[in-house]
Amino acid sequence: MTDRAPRDRIRYLSRGEVVEVAGFDPMTTLLDHIRLGRGRTGTKEGCGEGDCGACTVAIGHLVGERVVYEPVNACIALLGQIDGCELVTIEDLATAEGGLHPLQAAMVEHHGSQCGFCTPGIVMSLFSLYQGEAAITRKAVTDQLAGNLCRCTGYRPIVDAALAASAARPAEEPADRFRARAAETAAALAALRDGADLRVGSEESFIAAPTSLESLAALALAHPDATLVAGATDVGLWITKQLRVLPKIILLGRVAGLDAVTDHGDRIEIGATATYARAEAALAAIDPDLGELWRRIGSKQVRASGTVGGNIANGSPIGDTPPALIALGATLTLRRGEERRTMPLEDFFLAYGRQDRRPGEFVESVTVPKLAAGQHFRAYKISKRFDQDISAVLGALRVTVADGRIAEARVAFGGMAATPKRAAGTEAALVGAVLADPATWAPALSAVRSDFTPLSDMRASAAYRAEVAAALVEKALIEIAGPAAPTRIIGSREAAHERVA
Repeated sequence: MTDRAPRDRIRYLSRGEVVEVAGFDPMTTLLDHIRLGRGRTGTKEGCGEGDCGACTVAIGHLVGERVVYEPVNACIALLGQIDGCELVTIEDLATAEGGLHPLQAAMVEHHGSQCGFCTPGIVMSLFSLYQGEAAITRKAVTDQLAGNLCRCTGYRPIVDAALAASAARPAEEPADRFRARAAETAAALAALRDGADLRVGSEESFIAAPTSLESLAALALAHPDATLVAGATDVGLWITKQLRVLPKIILLGRVAGLDAVTDHGDRIEIGATATYARAEAALAAIDPDLGELWRRIGSKQVRASGTVGGNIANGSPIGDTPPALIALGATLTLRRGEERRTMPLEDFFLAYGRQDRRPGEFVESVTVPKLAAGQHFRAYKISKRFDQDISAVLGALRVTVADGRIAEARVAFGGMAATPKRAAGTEAALVGAVLADPATWAPALSAVRSDFTPLSDMRASAAYRAEVAAALVEKALIEIAGPAAPTRIIGSREAAHERVA
């Protein structure tokens, strides 16, 4: 814990200058600050829930000595979250003389815009991709644009524009002025790292951002009624859609080390504020299905902000990460003051909207075991849209096979109950089943229907969910047994293996 008084204003970089903002409402969104506070109306307000991408901006973070730009949905991000970062909006791309950025020029040349409402967000998503180090392929572009909707132009000319701009990037010199001044930007961002806690507001209403675990633990204990915010991909909707009043907000993003992803050899430890994007490679290395599942969680914007710990802590029955991690035998570490306790991840979820988290306690990390010899894992997400959609059913299974028989099984589902839940009857029935004899699978497939009493809602009927859950267990067994024919039309494990490699 620092002895210094908390800083009472946020500071961020914009067009090479430091911007300071004090005295703002804790619930102020980044979009409102951009449009109403800064008068930059090029960034559009569309859905207000992080789905359409019209509000996309790029946020620059210092990673090591390099500036990394990520796309962010400004409509659900909080202003306080950009402290210490660089903010890039659509107005920042053109040169001082009015020259277009290469991406903007390519959009014009390839007729990538009609009504133009979605165009700023599309360009900013592509800008983040353009600034990266990876090769820009058609697949990379379509993945990048999964969170940007366009109802006028159609996506082909937009994708063509992105590919043309990337193909024209010079190899021996900076591709644009952002790369040309990268060293100056990195130095400016480093200068903003003062290590001071942030607190804007009063004792009754504030937004705070501690920089150490000790500061966070003390603050959460002193204000157990505060809302803890990591990526705001869920809490942002509480503000924009549910119109909740959140007088006390504690941001977790500046806590040193809380975003660490650590490989301990036989297990991966994921800090509570590690984003989906940061954790993806480590989890995909455990099994390709985890990599494919991660790729389908939200959009690039959501994965750049949303966190694994947040997805667990909010306790959603349709959260994508808990069922897969439960099937792998993950454990959760929570902290309250100086106390820590660890529990199996499935025990954290008590009932709908209720988790085993005491006042002032927060999720510190989740530990995910790697697969041991003889263990096989499968995970499947069933949703109406393939990309950027909420799951109707999320099924995950891990079995240990010895001499052709299943010796141990863990099966977990999301969307089938009020919480992410293990299928106890299915697990018991799988033990002893022979992979080469599908007749021995029948008790387990029948048990799936008894393990859950799903509800019908706008995403799926109860009958559909029950049928799909049993089918997913059977599909997993077919794949593990070694299918004679392909079992996947898209999202193949082979393609996922290539992405991991």
